[in-house]
Amino acid sequence: MAAPVTDQIAKLEAARHLVLSDSTHYAAIVPGILPIIGAQSHLEIRRWGADFLAEAFASPALSLQGKESLSVQVLQTLKELLELPHEDTGVLKSVIQAAASIYGLIFRYMACNSPLDFLVMDNVLHVFHFSINNPHDSQTWERMAAIKSNILKRWDSATTGVRICCIKFVQRVVQVQTPGIIADPRRPEQNEISLALVPRDHPLIPPPNLEAEASGLLDRLLNVFYEGSSDAVLVNATLNCLSILVRTRGSIANKIVSTVLSFNPLKLANTPMSPKSKVHIKSMERTTRAFLMNVYRRNENGPFAARIKQHVDRLTQSRMEIFDEGSRKRGAPVEPTDGLDDAKRRRLGAEVNTQKTIPPLPPGPTSIAQLYTLTSEEGLRSFDVTQLPIDLVVRIALPVLQRIDQGLLDEAVNGIRSRYLTLSNSQHTQIQGPTTIPATSALDEEEDDYEPDFEPTEDSEQILNKDDGFAALEVRQQPKDLALGPFKLPQPPPLTSEEAELLGKGTISRVFSMMSVLEEPTKAPKPGLNRLAGSNYDKEAWITVITRLATRASAGLQNAEDEIKHEAEQNGVIATHKGHSLADGIRETLWKYIIEDFRVRIPIAIAWLNEEWYNDRMIEKQLASLKEQNGGSTSHPQNYEKWVLKLLDGIVPYLDAKDKLLIRFLSEIPGVSEAVLERIKKIARDPDRVTLAVNAIHYLVLLRPPVREMCLDTLEDMWRNYDDARAPTRKLLAKWRPHVLETETANTLQPDVKQIPISTAPMPTSAPSSLDQQSAPAKQEMAPSAITATG
Repeated sequence: MAAPVTDQIAKLEAARHLVLSDSTHYAAIVPGILPIIGAQSHLEIRRWGADFLAEAFASPALSLQGKESLSVQVLQTLKELLELPHEDTGVLKSVIQAAASIYGLIFRYMACNSPLDFLVMDNVLHVFHFSINNPHDSQTWERMAAIKSNILKRWDSATTGVRICCIKFVQRVVQVQTPGIIADPRRPEQNEISLALVPRDHPLIPPPNLEAEASGLLDRLLNVFYEGSSDAVLVNATLNCLSILVRTRGSIANKIVSTVLSFNPLKLANTPMSPKSKVHIKSMERTTRAFLMNVYRRNENGPFAARIKQHVDRLTQSRMEIFDEGSRKRGAPVEPTDGLDDAKRRRLGAEVNTQKTIPPLPPGPTSIAQLYTLTSEEGLRSFDVTQLPIDLVVRIALPVLQRIDQGLLDEAVNGIRSRYLTLSNSQHTQIQGPTTIPATSALDEEEDDYEPDFEPTEDSEQILNKDDGFAALEVRQQPKDLALGPFKLPQPPPLTSEEAELLGKGTISRVFSMMSVLEEPTKAPKPGLNRLAGSNYDKEAWITVITRLATRASAGLQNAEDEIKHEAEQNGVIATHKGHSLADGIRETLWKYIIEDFRVRIPIAIAWLNEEWYNDRMIEKQLASLKEQNGGSTSHPQNYEKWVLKLLDGIVPYLDAKDKLLIRFLSEIPGVSEAVLERIKKIARDPDRVTLAVNAIHYLVLLRPPVREMCLDTLEDMWRNYDDARAPTRKLLAKWRPHVLETETANTLQPDVKQIPISTAPMPTSAPSSLDQQSAPAKQEMAPSAITATG
């Protein structure tokens, strides 16, 4: 079996040398070898075939038209090789590289227009422009989509080599599915392959879907920087691919550069590093620096030039501090390192005295630094360790503690312990010495000089001096007997409800006054779920705090207040609290703040309403669980519905006919109810703003399917009851509810009133009755209609 495989590979190599010498043979060789290198062939042949295809489509010798025609033919073979279970890693890498090369060719085959054809007839130049090449070749695009899906599934779970090839494929997909620059619209075959070549109405590859997919793949590609990956190979491969996207796609260059600027490859250097991790960190730092410098040199006056320069300088300085150990090497020691002097060398068996001498404490007051200082060198004693950053101290201390001799460490600890005991004893002696020794000596002298005489042997001056000594003894012993305990401030008096409400309003007003002077955030927030709300201490952070104070701080307290009021009413007590709660005060102030400049502050309104909607849903969930446990009925006020209507009432009167703010507001609020649609329907009363109301509801019909039926009911009501809205709503109803128009058309074709037969009976001569008198006006009103119907 080995001999036929070897012979086949030799023949295939001969064909490869033939096409390398003359690229015109690719058109005949590639279709001929596809059945040989298929999924059913031997592993060695599959490896050769995958390498050959990757080499062929990457070769600059083969023309673009030749590659495009061959790419359609090799799709099925590549798809079968990828779908083989437990396929060889080498085959997978080559197949993915070939797929990355042909993806743009297939995209151009599906999207690009045919070149212009020229024909001279009767000395007149005629130009013929053909339509799209293959707008209905769905089989080719389905194969390419299957290959792309298979590669994306392997991106996170395959081996490192395969993942690198997947990164390259994703880079190519993002580059192709992002709009590029059209150099010459008249020559689409010479323009760069990008999303700009695809017509907006293409039946197979709609541009909005492809652009959204490219944006998602780019976020997934940049996620390696947010996760702080330690795999240097994947990080370097991603950086190398991103440099191509920055150079060719200016629309996404700012996003890529901002993400790379937030990436710190030296972050992993804070942990103990092995030689392998050192190499990885150095490699990531070098690649990051090269990427940023390449961007900087291409546009030194760009918006990121200053930030890139600062970031590169910071990386260089950090790398020198961490890895450049040559400038920090110590010189040769002055004293002998082994305890033996060179002038007096001893025999090899001489014992070296390794005992550390603990210097005594200096006289006078002792600080904590002097207590723990064991060195006698003035340079080290005067060095301020607090100037070093904490991470550098940790990196220095851990290796020292791992290598220190246990005996020396125990000796140093015992020396500090003895110093501490000596210092404690000396302080105790200084405190108690002057108070006890003189008193004891005075008492001893008194006992020795005692004589049992009834007459005093001392004069009055000596007695007074002795009394003063005893008084001093009592005074010196008094602080010891009357030691003070821990002091605690008394609790403040409780606030009344009016005081608490007044203080709350003052706090709210101060917060909003501070928000008015804060600047807008200078940098865009971090996208995705990893972003932490209110972490930048800017205006956006205070807005987050205010909205959550209004919604979440008092969540569930309204129900408790209602229960207390209900119990008070049952007991005959009249509730006296008439003021609003603190949360309602915040909501009212926030509403006024938004209405003052609603065009600029509409994002604040949307963030606030999202918080209100989320808070209502969570309270409903909590009350439902309580109802299941305890029974009974539970209800709570719907704050979202109340304040969204109030915001609409404040904004709608100031909108003009061409204002897009209403559409943005309705598209970003979390819920749309019938009351909201009623507010929008009232805009149609103004003939100048009918188009504004219809466009807003049409947007909801298209992009918010859950409320589509409600919106269509509103459009139908506007069509029936508002004359100015009949023309714009007719087009929408013709698409979504044609039966309404058909019914109306049928009703207009039928006569309004049936023909009334003329009676030949004689007219009554008597006076009409009361019933006839009452029905006379009705007959008079019906007469014109009858005449119209019969005439």
